Amino acid sequence: MSVQTWTFILVGFSFAIYIGIAIWSRAGSTKEFYVAGGGVPPIANGMATAADWMSAASFISMAGLISFMGYDGAVYLMGWTGGYVLLALLLAPYLRKFGKFTVPDFIGERYYSQTARVVAVVCALFVSFTYIAGQMRGVGIVFSRFLEVPINLGVVIGMAIVFIYAVLGGMKGITYTQVAQYCVLIFAFLVPAIFISLQMTGNPIPQLGFGGTLSDGTYLLDKLDGLNQELGFAQYTVGSKPMIDVFCITAALMVGTAGLPHVIVRFFTVPRVKDARSSAGWALLFIAILYTTAPAVAAFARTNMIQSVAEVNFDKLPPWVNNWAETGLITMEDKNGDGAVQYVADKEANEFTPDRDIMVLANPEIANLPNWVVALVAAGGLAAALSTAAGLLLVISSAISHDLLKNAINPEISERGELLAARIAAGVAVVLAGLLGIYPPGFVAQVVAFAFGLAASSFFPAIILGVFDKRTNKQGAIAGMITGILFTAVYILYFKFINPAASTPDHWLFGISPEGIGTIGMALNLIVTIAVSRMTPAPPERIQHLAEDIRIPRGAGGAQAH
Repeated sequence: MSVQTWTFILVGFSFAIYIGIAIWSRAGSTKEFYVAGGGVPPIANGMATAADWMSAASFISMAGLISFMGYDGAVYLMGWTGGYVLLALLLAPYLRKFGKFTVPDFIGERYYSQTARVVAVVCALFVSFTYIAGQMRGVGIVFSRFLEVPINLGVVIGMAIVFIYAVLGGMKGITYTQVAQYCVLIFAFLVPAIFISLQMTGNPIPQLGFGGTLSDGTYLLDKLDGLNQELGFAQYTVGSKPMIDVFCITAALMVGTAGLPHVIVRFFTVPRVKDARSSAGWALLFIAILYTTAPAVAAFARTNMIQSVAEVNFDKLPPWVNNWAETGLITMEDKNGDGAVQYVADKEANEFTPDRDIMVLANPEIANLPNWVVALVAAGGLAAALSTAAGLLLVISSAISHDLLKNAINPEISERGELLAARIAAGVAVVLAGLLGIYPPGFVAQVVAFAFGLAASSFFPAIILGVFDKRTNKQGAIAGMITGILFTAVYILYFKFINPAASTPDHWLFGISPEGIGTIGMALNLIVTIAVSRMTPAPPERIQHLAEDIRIPRGAGGAQAH
C-alpha cells in the first residue's frame, strides 16, 4: 500500500480513538472540565503529562534542530528536560497543595488581588497563543505531506479535531485522550529510530547506535563531522554559539517550563499531593524515552540526508526529496547549471534548502523504510501536536471563563453558565490558534522557544516567590510580571519582526538571542518584584500564613490538599 493509504488508515484509526475517548469521558461539571474531577491515577497522569509536554516541537522539530545545529542544539535537550525536573521538584507539589485550578487562580489568591489575577490571565493567553501557533503549524506540515493537502487546509483539519475533543471533553476528555496519544507518539518515534539504528550501526538501541560504528568501521559522529566539514558546515560535535547565549537559552527553556500553565494544571488532576509527586516521576520517565532518542534520530537523519543529496544530479534525486518539495518545505535551484545538487554552507552557492521541521517526518523515507513506518511517524507527529494544542486550549478557556469571568467579572455566574462560557472560549481559541498556524511567526521549535521565554519572564518569578517568599506582595508581583513580559515581548518582536536584519550577535543585548532573552526578562521580573515588595506594605497576615502553609510537607502523605 502507498504512504497515503497507510496514513489514512493509521491517522483515521488514531483520530477515531481520540474522539471516542472524548465522548466516553466528556465533562459534566466545571471540575471535570478544568481538572478532570481530580481523580486521575498517577501513572495515567504521568502519560498525559508527557504527551502534553512533548509537543510538535519535541516530536517534529527538536531532532530537526539538532540535525542542523549539532552540538548547539543541545540547549533544547538540556533546557526542556532540566525544566521539567525543576517543575516537578520546586513547584508541582506546592501548587497542588494550594488546590487552585489554574496559575492565574493561584496568583489571584496568593497576591490577594484581582489586578494580579487579570495580569496573569493576559500573560497566560499571550504565552498559550504563542505556543499553540507552533502546534497548529506542525499539524499543517504533517497533513500537507502525508495527506497531500495544502498546509493551511491541514491546519483547518487539525482545528476541527481538537475542537471536538477539547471543547466536548474538557480536561477529563483531554487527559484520557493524551494517554492514548502518548502511546501513539512514543511508538511512532521509537520504531523508525530502532530500524535506522539497526540499518546503520547494527545496534537496535538508538541511544547506543548514536555512539556506534558504521559498516565501514568509522564512528557515526566522526563520519558526520567529516561530511559537514566537506560541505563547509561547522563540525557537528563542536559548538559555535557564545556561551552566554547557550546559558540564557537553556535557562529560559528551564524556567519557562516551570511557568507553563498547561503543564502545571496537570498536577491538579490527581487526588492527593503524594500523587502529584508520583505522577511527576512517571512523566519524567516517559519523557526521557523520547528525549534520549532524539539526538540519535538527529544524527541518523543528517547523515542519510547528506549522503542522499550531495553531488547527486537533480534528475536522479531520491523520491523523498520530490515528495517534500511539493509541500514547499524543500527548495531547489540549479544555480550553476551543471545539473548536480550543490548542498553547501555558502548561501550564494547552495542549491538545496530543506526546512528544519521535516527531518523527523522525512527520516523513514530518507532511510527507505516501509511505507507503514512512514505513515506511523505522521500519526505520531499529529498525536504530539494535538495533545499539546488541546492542553493549551483548556488553559485559554479556563483563563477566560474561570479566572476572568467567574472570579473577576461575574462571581454569581452559575456552574452551567461557566461551563458554557468555557466551551465558547475554547471554540474561539481554536479559530485564533488556527490563524496563528496558518500565519506562523517562525518554524515550530523557534515559536515554542519564544513561548518559553515569555513564560519564564512572566509567571515563574511570581510563582516561585509566591511559594518561597511570604514577604512578596501584590504590588511587587504585578510590577514584576508586567516588566518581565513587556521587556521580553518587545525584544522578540523587534529582532524577529520589526528589524530582523539586525538580529545578529553584534546587535543583541550582551550577545543574547531572542530565544534566550527570557532569562534576562526573568531576572528583571525578580528584581522588580523583590524591590517593589520591600518598598510597599507587607501582605496581610493570613496571606503570609498561607504562603508558609503551602510549604509544610504534611500534605505529602495521605492528607487531602486544601
